[in-house]
Amino acid sequence: MATFGVIVFPGSNCDHDAYHAMKHVMNADVKFLWHKETDLSGIDFLIVPGGFSYGDYLRSGAIARFSPIMQEVVKFADKGGPVMGICNGFQILLEAGLIPGAMMHNQDLRFICKTVNIRVESTDSMFTRHLDKRQIMNIPVSHGEGNYFIDNDGLKSLQDNDQILFRYCNDEGELTDEANFNGSIDHIAGICNNNRNVLGMMPHPERAMEKILGMTDGKFLFESILNSLSVA
Repeated sequence: MATFGVIVFPGSNCDHDAYHAMKHVMNADVKFLWHKETDLSGIDFLIVPGGFSYGDYLRSGAIARFSPIMQEVVKFADKGGPVMGICNGFQILLEAGLIPGAMMHNQDLRFICKTVNIRVESTDSMFTRHLDKRQIMNIPVSHGEGNYFIDNDGLKSLQDNDQILFRYCNDEGELTDEANFNGSIDHIAGICNNNRNVLGMMPHPERAMEKILGMTDGKFLFESILNSLSVA
């Protein structure tokens, strides 16, 4: 059985959500990893969770990327180890240079906490391999700096290399302006790196795992991940 590591930074507030989702809903083996740790031995999959690491001072994720554990995360990813950054975790991965682009404040400059639709754009990754292309998932978001940006050349590279894994859409799967609530370029909700082993996404699938929460679509993503790991 694969072992998941959930990194805990000062200010993380979704680490226990991620742990609960994997341990108690998906019945996976999970360990917390304090940000000062430098030993990732025995870890098969890393989750960089959401929250407000270091209070989001400077830029979101800008301080956390210098935590001791992040040097090991980079080494882990460079060796092909799978890494998933959710919300603030996405921001940290961007700051660490593990995925391209940057985050800006939401276009209306307001913190947004609501449930949105995202559409699966590519199944060519270990994260989405067992999902359906154009599958729509209802997933919550909670962020103030989720407006993903990359320059034109970078966007073309993402498009050409099929690195855009999720886009914001409406209930019918259409890419409308209203559905793109934070202003992200090309409706981007989640991308992977060029080697396809690092995922960054702003929506919180770990918060959409149980009927008692009113949402279960997050399980589709984690089931896809577990299925990919079982045949790796």
